[in-house]
Amino acid sequence: MSHRELIALGTSSQVPTRERSQNAYLLRWDGEGFLFDPGEGAQRQLTLAGISASSIHQICITHFHGDHCLGLAGIVQRLSLDRCGHPVHLHYPESGQIYIDRLCSAAIYQTQVELVLHPVSASQEMLELQRTAAYTLTAQTLIHTAPAIGFRVEEAPGIRFIPEKLEQAGVRGAMVGELQRNGRIECGGRTVRLEDVTVPRAGVVFAFVMDTRPCPAAVALARDADLLLMEATYTSEHQDLAELYFHSTAADAAKTASAGCARKLALTHFSQRYPDSAQHLMDAQRIFPEVIVLNDLDRIEISRRL
Repeated sequence: MSHRELIALGTSSQVPTRERSQNAYLLRWDGEGFLFDPGEGAQRQLTLAGISASSIHQICITHFHGDHCLGLAGIVQRLSLDRCGHPVHLHYPESGQIYIDRLCSAAIYQTQVELVLHPVSASQEMLELQRTAAYTLTAQTLIHTAPAIGFRVEEAPGIRFIPEKLEQAGVRGAMVGELQRNGRIECGGRTVRLEDVTVPRAGVVFAFVMDTRPCPAAVALARDADLLLMEATYTSEHQDLAELYFHSTAADAAKTASAGCARKLALTHFSQRYPDSAQHLMDAQRIFPEVIVLNDLDRIEISRRL
């Protein structure tokens, strides 16, 4: 049974607040865990969320500003302390190799985990980083003051059985599994093909778009996403600051979700200047209704498409 869930470990931007830890998110995708942008304090937030470090299989870093990567040193050392028994893949902009080297050797510890490094080159096209039976991980270059990339996790398209057509064809019980494995089955003196009793089903898509100006790459990452997680550092009142620092407002995130035909938008990465995120929500909902504001330790189920 598939399980896809996002846990917001930290939802602040450059400066943590009393209510918000620095940026960090864990995506549970069936049996694998993706840790995105582990900012300072990510290790403790994992503990508060009841998540073991050894549940992490992929670490994805969008860029090397501190609020998106300073927690990596603690995470890597924790993986070794817990003697994580599987390889952990680390994806990041290739221009930041020096920071990866420093963060992964920032203190004395015994390395007990296999870290597999995947530097990602800058590209205006979508790059495939990893493909398994459960997902494809891709990335594309965004527009920020430092080299930055966004990520997309996508399930392969599948099929959905139509119960009424199965019943009409007389296909029941173990016969359904046989039909799925073989593509056809003999039933009641006739051949029933898989396409006779199924319809195509789009795969689940999660998109992660962090620090960036609004751009076509952000829309491409968000295309048909079941959940788009995107920065909303500023409200529309501070559009000038967003443009100056190459960030997005909540309205920009909503426009990206709308242009990409996403199903749901989750806003995060809020500037410490705001006492609450009510205005972010209002700005976004004027443009895109299916939007939520994330708080630390929130959990969102990413439902399978029907």
